[in-house]
Amino acid sequence: MLKNLHLLSLFYLILCATNLIGQTQSKGPIITEFGEVFAVDRPEFAVDVTKEYKAVFDIMNSPESHQEINKSIETVARFLNMHAQSGVPVEQLKAAVVIHNAASKDVLSNAAYKKRYGTENPNAELLQALLNADVQVIFCGQSAAARDIPREDLIEGIRLSLSAMNALIQLQDKKYRLIKF
Repeated sequence: MLKNLHLLSLFYLILCATNLIGQTQSKGPIITEFGEVFAVDRPEFAVDVTKEYKAVFDIMNSPESHQEINKSIETVARFLNMHAQSGVPVEQLKAAVVIHNAASKDVLSNAAYKKRYGTENPNAELLQALLNADVQVIFCGQSAAARDIPREDLIEGIRLSLSAMNALIQLQDKKYRLIKF
């Protein structure tokens, strides 16, 4: 009886380990340096690969650490990668990110960030990868003024808007779906 219990326990441990091993994340194919995602086998709510996906991410929070990547911004990379991995053609994926409030520091160039915080911007490479993938990165002009961030201190390619509110309204008018973090 005890021997059977040990064998059953061993079988259970092997089964659990096998399930854990199958849960690996993969990178890309759109943003290869960021945005790892898990594969989901045979989801009952299947991804419509014929649909155009337009999403706008409203990012207002950021880690307090000046050396930590903003995981909310990385969500944009995950959005692109998970849909591409699921068979949605790249040309059917449109993304925009509107950054404001505490996340304002995340759009600073490395030089401006280093001047303010003594280290390079941990989000610079992520934001550049998003820009290279044709993601619209929009920074709130009200946050820029309130936090004394001049346009020349922004990562090149980031667009300044009147406000986050205005950018969000305009993008939603263009059928972008709001994703709030």
